[in-house]
Amino acid sequence: MSETTEFDVIVVGSGMSGGWAAKEFCEKGFKTLVLERGRSIDPMTDYVGENVPPWEMEFRGEIHPDEINQKYPRQSKCYALNEHTKTFFIDDSENPYSHPEDQPFSWIRGDQVGGRSLMWARQTYRWSDIDFEANKKDGHGVDWPIRYADLAPWYDHCERFVGVSGSIENLPQLPDGPFLPPMEMNCVEKDIKAKLESAFDDRKMIIGRAAHLTEPTEEHLALGRGACQNRAMCQRGCSFGAFFSSVSATLPAARRTGNLTLVSDSHVVSLTYDPETGKATGVRALNRVTRETTEYTARVVFLCASALASLHILLSSASEEMPNGFANSSGALGLGIMDHHFRVGASGTHPGFKDRYYTGRRPNGIYIPRFRNIGDDQQDFVRGYGFQGGAGRGSWRSTSRQKGFGADYKASLRTPADWTFGIGGFGEMLPQDSNRVTLHPTKTDAWGLPQLHIECSLSANDLAMREDMAATAKAMLEAAGLENVSSYNADPMPGLGIHEMGGARMGHDPATSVLGKFNQCHDVQNVFVTDGAAMSSSACQNPSITYMALTARAADYAATQMREGQL
Repeated sequence: MSETTEFDVIVVGSGMSGGWAAKEFCEKGFKTLVLERGRSIDPMTDYVGENVPPWEMEFRGEIHPDEINQKYPRQSKCYALNEHTKTFFIDDSENPYSHPEDQPFSWIRGDQVGGRSLMWARQTYRWSDIDFEANKKDGHGVDWPIRYADLAPWYDHCERFVGVSGSIENLPQLPDGPFLPPMEMNCVEKDIKAKLESAFDDRKMIIGRAAHLTEPTEEHLALGRGACQNRAMCQRGCSFGAFFSSVSATLPAARRTGNLTLVSDSHVVSLTYDPETGKATGVRALNRVTRETTEYTARVVFLCASALASLHILLSSASEEMPNGFANSSGALGLGIMDHHFRVGASGTHPGFKDRYYTGRRPNGIYIPRFRNIGDDQQDFVRGYGFQGGAGRGSWRSTSRQKGFGADYKASLRTPADWTFGIGGFGEMLPQDSNRVTLHPTKTDAWGLPQLHIECSLSANDLAMREDMAATAKAMLEAAGLENVSSYNADPMPGLGIHEMGGARMGHDPATSVLGKFNQCHDVQNVFVTDGAAMSSSACQNPSITYMALTARAADYAATQMREGQL
């Protein structure tokens, strides 16, 4: 607990966005309080599964079915949940939410300092003007109040500090940045890249742009971060600090200024408001250990709790002056939530390179940037998609369950299986006001707070895009010479992309949006929302670096306004 309750800035959430807000304000000299609803984390002691082999785990890396049913029925849908990582995921029984029976939604959450920055897949792709202009051009959603030029210097600022490895490609739909040296494709990926780009002149296959330190700079080393060890155990936690998280980078940078106060186990339940000044006075927080409530005050509040959690706070902050939720004169609060739709693509086997294998466990794959609905390529759906994937070769595990015995059987275990290659699409989901979140009128959670009610489903446009994603993936792999190619189009349950966003959208007009061009609430000038809730559309790129850039830009603006006495 903090003995002081008065600060210059309150930041709600300590993850991807919250860490950046803390760093920027602390480095600018502002006394900053970060409130985190989850537990405290020490990388040296709390990454409990980091270096533990599966045979030393109680259930060999798996989670007992009874525990999944009791604690993780929703979190278990995430690929990263296992016995090594389960301490980073919330207990579903304590954090319920509701949705219509015919609109399932999987809300994957992390409950600790650092949030999901400890669990993310680290793919780091900028947006371009194609993305920021899309709403205005095709009429879906409200026009973004910013364009790529507004965010470009902040992408630079964040990428240098984060440490993003990648290749320079000069693609207008995927701007380059100040990258660290790229990771290397394996032999099959290089072969497929050459054949794919020869067959399709509108497509490129590049190494993934990943938030991993391939060659740390002095700035990275000064924070105690080291080079990536290519262990591909990232979701277990990385005590090297080789991949970016707020625990390894932004929060230590904030802490060394002496201006940071961080309080964990502190669940912000609402914003406090002074109707005479028309400004927020701070937040009301529930200590999850003592169950005591504390009110903290500040000149400025940044909501960075993650998209749906920030929406929950705003909706729960209704008052006599704002009966429909905080800063919601537009009625847009909670509307237009999105995720990326995925679980669609293709895979096949490569007939060659049987004399080669790869070394290490590269924590990265390949990326095929968006090529649909760019220039003359116009489809019967709007927006586009990209593909992520990679090539690998099966080890002895791929034959370990085959029947057999003797010398021939032992020899077969020493022979690697065929090379395989697969790609999966990430498609842009259109912003629709029918996709929304509200507070449930009767159901509550373990803390007695109203549950969030989530209504979200794919549009006809999204479904048409998926058909093209599956067919195109198959055609591309066949053109690249793969054999036994098959496509898939699985259940696209929203939420499983773990890129939920929207609900407090940015826009020009206070009548149709919640936030302005600096992520500032139209109705309450000293409250900013810079996590995924602020997004007016979803693009098809992984969004984390855009959250970071928006946060750093908003913090710079707010700091200037504070110094000038405007906030």
